[in-house]
Amino acid sequence: MTSVLRLGDIHPVIDGTPTPQLWSADLASAASITPTPISWLWPQWLAKGKLTVLAGAGGSGKTTLAIGLISCLTRGGYWPDGSRCNECGNALIWSSEDDHADTLVPRLIAAGADLTRIHFINGRISAVGERDTFDPATNFDLLREAAARIGGASLLLLDPMVSLVRGDMHKANDVRRSLQPVVDFAKAQSCAVVGITHFSKGSAASSPADRVIGSQAFGALARTVLVAAKSTNSDTRILARAKSNIGEDQGGVQYIIETCTVINNIETTRVVWGELVEGSAGDILAEVECSDGDVGSDDDPSEALRRILSDGSITGKEVKQLMAANGYTTKQTRSARERLGVIASREGFGKEMTTYWSMP
Repeated sequence: MTSVLRLGDIHPVIDGTPTPQLWSADLASAASITPTPISWLWPQWLAKGKLTVLAGAGGSGKTTLAIGLISCLTRGGYWPDGSRCNECGNALIWSSEDDHADTLVPRLIAAGADLTRIHFINGRISAVGERDTFDPATNFDLLREAAARIGGASLLLLDPMVSLVRGDMHKANDVRRSLQPVVDFAKAQSCAVVGITHFSKGSAASSPADRVIGSQAFGALARTVLVAAKSTNSDTRILARAKSNIGEDQGGVQYIIETCTVINNIETTRVVWGELVEGSAGDILAEVECSDGDVGSDDDPSEALRRILSDGSITGKEVKQLMAANGYTTKQTRSARERLGVIASREGFGKEMTTYWSMP
């Protein structure tokens, strides 16, 4: 039997008889697809079934911040913007750097998390009890089975995300190939995946989304990129949205990382959320990461803010408007607030939440 493949034939021909084609393009009419809305875990910040990158410089408290979000999820608390977490869920944590017993669990306790809903990915185990390390690049099928056993997972934390990459984290093909199982897991499980990573050195002048260390494929694969930074003048930190292909990409929220003591006199840290911040991630980071420089005593924003608050607390929105009317920038207002130790308190929740400023 001889086979003849004629130029222009769609199928190979064997003895004059066309053979079935093994593969063909699979097309779907747009009219046959039912539109579906984005499903949010934390509205406009963390989407179910999507990969979110959380990037920042060292010292910004990214892991502690993420643990604060996990606490909210597991106990049905309030998200940093004041909106209510409407469903309690399970969380999975894969960490190749922090110890579970002396670092992560104390932080979870300090954050008030429901520990029964949180599971660490230790490794893999065979039917006869043999143990081996968990390889995120090849073992996500095992993780799907494990998630099913605990009733599903709403959030998966990967810390640090670059440890998942087989090959060179600066090469797009290596990054895409390594992270595709993560993207597939998120979609199949309707699970929000948060990957923690760092800013690349010397990237302060770049756009926030482009500051993610390694290949630009990290930011390209993620549907949302969040960035965290610490003020050069105080302990205040900022979480901001640097990129979102599926929702809002403006605004942020202030936070601090405070030290506390939990059971057995173990010292640990937890996140304390502050007020919401308006503007683009680029503007927000520029204000936080750059120092103010000297301000003349005749034009001191701290004194102006002190006078505004001298009669008692007023809303943060009114304070900013009054400071702007007196010629002070948002950056100067924020620095003045930090110098004076102004107290910010919240009333209400979600869209009804209002922040009030007052002198200590």
